[in-house]
Amino acid sequence: MGEQISITMQDGFELGAYHSAPSGQSKGVVVVIQEIFGVNGHIREVVEGYAERGYQAIAPALFDRIEPDLQLGYTEADMGKGIELAFQGLEMAQTMKDLQSVVDHAAAQGAVGVVGYCFGGLLTYLSACQLSGVTAASSYYGGGISGVLDNQPQCPLIMHFGELDAHIPMADVEKIKAANPNIPVHVYAADHGFNCDHRASYNEPAAGLALERTLAHFAEHL
Repeated sequence: MGEQISITMQDGFELGAYHSAPSGQSKGVVVVIQEIFGVNGHIREVVEGYAERGYQAIAPALFDRIEPDLQLGYTEADMGKGIELAFQGLEMAQTMKDLQSVVDHAAAQGAVGVVGYCFGGLLTYLSACQLSGVTAASSYYGGGISGVLDNQPQCPLIMHFGELDAHIPMADVEKIKAANPNIPVHVYAADHGFNCDHRASYNEPAAGLALERTLAHFAEHL
């Protein structure tokens, strides 16, 4: 089972995180970046899943600077609050500094992979582009990536999108492919949030295949 920890940021702020360790020798460290819903039950389950597969796993609570230990569900009201916090409450430059501090903390324990979902998918892309110490990354349905393509990944990256995702049209995915011709961009017959089995949009075959590809990517590079 995992545990709640805190990680000291560059400015001394103590950011909460959920951490889980494997039962045997660690293959590396996976930083799990939250959706707009905080480090809720689903994200903690993702952390546990990576620990079960042999990785140290850490999910930083990025909303702690606004509202400590915030955990949202998937109702319309919670979604509205999460969108507001992620895209209006957080300051992106500070969030990237916080993620650098998390990666630095993780790197003391092994090679670091980053995986993120939704809002975290965008931050995973930016982490692959901007942060030092990231060895590999896997971005799931990151909204807004098509608007930050002037950033180029500096580590091995794979990406996952759902072709039924109304939030990220296929035209945007094509832009991402064109800007990153050497990066695997996988498209699934699935909707936004297909990895989350707490949501109606969960798609087990797509989630399973995306995880298989992510694990193979981390096994190769971490």
